[in-house]
Amino acid sequence: MSRHHRRAITGFTLVELLVVLAILGLLAGLVGPRILGQLGGAKSKTAAVQIKDLEQASELFKLDVGRFPNNEEGLEALVTRPGSVGGWKGPYLKKATIPKDPWGNPYHYESPGKRGDIDIYSLGADNGPGGEDENADVGNWQ
Repeated sequence: MSRHHRRAITGFTLVELLVVLAILGLLAGLVGPRILGQLGGAKSKTAAVQIKDLEQASELFKLDVGRFPNNEEGLEALVTRPGSVGGWKGPYLKKATIPKDPWGNPYHYESPGKRGDIDIYSLGADNGPGGEDENADVGNWQ
């Protein structure tokens, strides 16, 4: 075998493999946090969409019954007839269940609300009042 032919079939050197791994590590370090940041923001946006759906269902409840569900009835009144309420034509949600927020916690409901007729909100990833970014509260007042 000629010297040129032997070199063509040897493959990659260890140095070449290490350079490629270093480049891939740099790319993952730069791109990874941005992608994860976008995924986090998606949960807040999902919560906002679900809250709008719950608010619209509450409006339909009010049109039929003449009032919003009270605090005792809560959001459950949108899928299950509360007691002997007249005019109820539910369930008012497409799926006959109240969704949990994207972090697995129940949505909070207040009637009358502090910021409007009703307040529907999630306390965010930390499930505590206030916070920033993914820990921030998401509600129908925003």
